[in-house]
Order: sequence, then C-alpha cells, then structure tokens
Amino acid sequence: MNLHQLRFVREAVRQNFNLTEAAKALFTSQPGVSKAIIELEEELGIDIFSRHGKRIRGLTEPGRAVLKSVEIIMQEIDGLKRIGNEFAAHDSGSFTIATTHTQARYSLPAVVQAFTQKFPKVRLSLLQGNPKQVADMVLMDQADLAIATESIANIDGLISMPCYQWEHQVVVPPEHPLLKSRSITLEELAEYPLITYDSAFTGRNKIDHAFSLRNIKPDILLEAIDADVIKTYVELGMGVGIIAGMAFDPERDRNLRAIPAGHLFGTNVSRLALKQGAYLRGYVFTFIELLAPTLNRKLVEQLLSGEKDMYEL
Repeated sequence: MNLHQLRFVREAVRQNFNLTEAAKALFTSQPGVSKAIIELEEELGIDIFSRHGKRIRGLTEPGRAVLKSVEIIMQEIDGLKRIGNEFAAHDSGSFTIATTHTQARYSLPAVVQAFTQKFPKVRLSLLQGNPKQVADMVLMDQADLAIATESIANIDGLISMPCYQWEHQVVVPPEHPLLKSRSITLEELAEYPLITYDSAFTGRNKIDHAFSLRNIKPDILLEAIDADVIKTYVELGMGVGIIAGMAFDPERDRNLRAIPAGHLFGTNVSRLALKQGAYLRGYVFTFIELLAPTLNRKLVEQLLSGEKDMYEL
C-alpha cells in the first residue's frame, strides 16, 4: 500500500468515477491509475469500487469505509506538508478564501487590505459561490476557509463559528411612499413588486419565512445573487429591494434610500467555516482575527480540536 494508491482512490471519487479525468488531475496515465487501484483492492481483499465491465460505477459499501480512512490519511499528510512549509517560511505561501459575492464585495475589502499589508508575500485567492458551493470548496480542499451566512453552520466535516451580525434593509428610490412610514410592515412591502436575493443567498430564507408566518405571498419580481444588481433595478423604478444592510452605502448609493428591516426579518449571522481537523498556517489565524477579533488563535484551535462544541456571538 502506498500514498499514490490512496490519492488515486480519492481523485477517482472526486472526478465522478472517471479514471481518465482522475489521471489528468494527477498528471499521470489512466492505465496507471486503474492498475494501482486494482492492486490496492487485491491487497485489502475487497472491491472498493463497483464496476460494469471495465467502467467504475460507484463505491461499494466497504469502499465507502475505505474512502473515509483515505480522506483522514490524506488530510494528515497535507497537514504535515503545511507544518514543514510554515516553519520554512512564516510569511509566505498561498491562502484561498471561498465566499459569497456579498461578503467579497462589502465585508472583506478592508480585511483583505489589512491582511495583504501584513503579509505581502502571501498569494491570496477569492473564490465565489453560493453558501453550499463555498462549503464544498473547503471540504474538497479547494479553499482554506469559507465565509457565508448561517447555512454553513451545520455541515458534516466543517467547524463553523460566527463572525458578525447584520440585518436586512429595504431600498427604494427617493420620494418613495414607504419612506413616509414610521415602521414599515410586511403588509406594506407586499403592496409592491420586490427585488431581492436568489433563494440560496444572504438570508433569503428568513425573508420567505417572515412572509409565510403572516400568510402573505409577496410578488417577487426579480431574484439576483448580487446586491448591486438589485439596487440597479430598484433605481430603474421596477420595484422595492431587500438587501443585506452591509451592501448599502449612503455615499455610493445616492440615488437610493434605505429603510431598516431588522424588525421584519430578524438578525442574520455571517459565519466562518474551516475543515474539521485542518492544519492552519499562522497567517490564516491572523486573517480570522482581522475578520472577527473575538476569534483569537487559542479559541479557533480549541474549536478545531473539539474542545468546545459551540461558540456564539
């Protein structure tokens, strides 16, 4: 048994059981991958993969158990490599953040700027997607950490911790009738076409839930993944927007007015997620503290090791 065999098994699963694609991803030959997997199966005395002819179709039941062990072993190997790299170079390397557009556009710029000033030699990458996608990026080792809303809080294999709270705001053009209301209601909002986030993004479930509790069916005219898109169509007079509070800037959005809506949709929490058992470079802890000062290195290490089951704001 060797590490190459374990890498081939893991990559075959990641490539949806396509050995040709697995070989390409690992810069080797397809016959070599196939031969190594068969040799591992013979050594273990089980079939890891179910087959139809020469084609792999999926994992067998013992194969699923093998894959879990392979993932743990490879994670430990990656951790050993990171330890070596950190002691060799404390202030350089790569760091990948998976996050949603709203976080990348409105919450992270000041944090990223401060981080790059502290660690100019670190190659920083931002990957964007919806909350499920960014969580998967961390689970698949494509990113070091994920930043999104509450939906990444309870995902197997991830340790999630809260960063900061925020509320939705309603955005309208100047002189809109809603600006005359002392405290807008869901019934008042439902009188207008609404423009808000796609169902996978930025607390949309809380918006839907609030209307549902009052048995109100709002007219959702347009859904988008980007607050800037929402604001653009509100400026055109097509409807009333509901966006994350962090996405409104009075100076930048001079053609719009914002109305607080926390009393309608509640408080949301942006969260940070790390892969369970992950080894983090020192500068990743620094980034986390810049993002959420309450999350110091000692606390994060305790959460990763399972010493504390839960930490909340």
